[in-house]
Amino acid sequence: MNLLPQEKFEALGLTLPPAPMPLGIYKPFLIDGKYLYLSGHGPVRDDKSLIIGRIGEDMDIEEGKLAARQVGLTMLSTIVTNFDSLNAVKRVIKVLGMVNCSSDFLRHPYIINGCSELFAEVWGQESGIGVRSAVGMGSLPDSIPVEVEAIFELY
Repeated sequence: MNLLPQEKFEALGLTLPPAPMPLGIYKPFLIDGKYLYLSGHGPVRDDKSLIIGRIGEDMDIEEGKLAARQVGLTMLSTIVTNFDSLNAVKRVIKVLGMVNCSSDFLRHPYIINGCSELFAEVWGQESGIGVRSAVGMGSLPDSIPVEVEAIFELY
């Protein structure tokens, strides 16, 4: 039985944090034709607080990967809040993951897998995995450990 993305998400038993509101001069998302661009998102918890810390200093690799998964949930929240359902998205096109880490940390892709694995669970292996970049940063806003932006194709 093929479940729709919203049904797959609900079957996972996960909850969505509140969709973040812009804290600067930008749009949280933009539609251009059949493409949905999501601005960089951070790891928002259910209580609206942010996960903070630097991987390799304040957080270990597994905590970083969980933070990236939380970023993915925050992005899904933006989609559901603005489109009523994850079913509006046909597939993931591109993910850019930025990792706030110590200068000797080298496993950026492993961290961003936390977000990518979530997308693959929701949209499946074929539609949930797009092209991707994972890079290390000297800092990120508010000391968040991970920021992710993405491009999706809409139906």
